[in-house]
Amino acid sequence: MHNDAVHITPYRTHLWVLVTLLALTFVTITVTWIDLSALTVLIAMVIASVKGYIVLTYFMHLKYESSLFRVFVFMVLAIYVLVILFTFSDYLFR
Repeated sequence: MHNDAVHITPYRTHLWVLVTLLALTFVTITVTWIDLSALTVLIAMVIASVKGYIVLTYFMHLKYESSLFRVFVFMVLAIYVLVILFTFSDYLFR
């Protein structure tokens, strides 16, 4: 049988994650009201990436996983960054 350790996260941590995600959502909405042309989309995508990192780390317990699993997640994130870069290159050269 496989022996998995249980990782109990305190409610205070969940509360801070919730407040952080809500604050970042508020910042994203506020940034869309300000006209920064191409930077608006870039800032919104960076904030969305930070929010995704927070969700991966705390709610999916990535910080408790093995190094190999972290490498796989990093590879997926690298592909994500490449797709975003290709999208912005298409957006900038129109």
